[in-house]
Amino acid sequence: MRCPKCKTENPDNAASCRFCNCALPGVAASGPAQQAKTSGLATASLVLGILAPFTCFITAIPAIALGIVALIKISKSVGRLKGSGLAIAGIVIGPATLPIIAFLMGILMPALFRVRQVSFRMVCANNMSGLGKAMLIYANDYGDKFPTSSKWCDLLIEHNEVNRTAFRCLGAPEGPCNYAMNINVEELGTKALPDMVLLFETHPGWNQSGGFEILTTDSHQREGCNVLFVDGHVAFVRTAGLKHLRWGGKEDKIVPLEPPPLLWPPPPSPPPLRVVPLRGGKENEKEEHK
Repeated sequence: MRCPKCKTENPDNAASCRFCNCALPGVAASGPAQQAKTSGLATASLVLGILAPFTCFITAIPAIALGIVALIKISKSVGRLKGSGLAIAGIVIGPATLPIIAFLMGILMPALFRVRQVSFRMVCANNMSGLGKAMLIYANDYGDKFPTSSKWCDLLIEHNEVNRTAFRCLGAPEGPCNYAMNINVEELGTKALPDMVLLFETHPGWNQSGGFEILTTDSHQREGCNVLFVDGHVAFVRTAGLKHLRWGGKEDKIVPLEPPPLLWPPPPSPPPLRVVPLRGGKENEKEEHK
């Protein structure tokens, strides 16, 4: 039987058109057309497609599969099923939201990575601060002398019961210790200048000591490193400011900080005012004629 609306051929016993769901005239005369039901698979496909962004796209594949099956069954139902629009929406929603989620992740990931690195930096500074307190306690017990630079890690563990995790920086590669002792403070002890370097970050090792030559900024994306000073405070020193640290050796040279450049040159100073006496009155004119 041909549908009068869309001209689609349908079976003779069909109550409605399988393409447009229009009631066929031959059956309409004998009785009302059977009402089409919404496909449950199409509804399930739509629901799974909506849930896809919230489930890390785990439900996207089932949504596409159910949507395709629903479209096939609707086309073969001879008008008894409907919901092809729901099935198409379930197929499209899951993949369509994937680029949006990827775009949002591209914006958020650098910020999350930055927060992660800052947290590593804070944990590293906290560990270094604990080591500084242990060193001051050791110096108080041993005549104001810091631990020997050749075995300072072992001495802190032996005399102060320092946990081995305190020697690790989360931003650095795996290693027993990511810090080194300034070799110049061994002789000076607590009598060293307060702004003199005591501990600094270096490559993985154990009982390391030295100076600026073994310092590293790799643990913090080459932005700088944490430094413990003799007075006990810890500061994150930027890469540009590492050359201004005080190491205390004979070859140590404190580089003075350069003043920041002026953004605009200062305006030229105005010329000094010249005071010219005024000539006025007729008396001045008579004197000129004379």
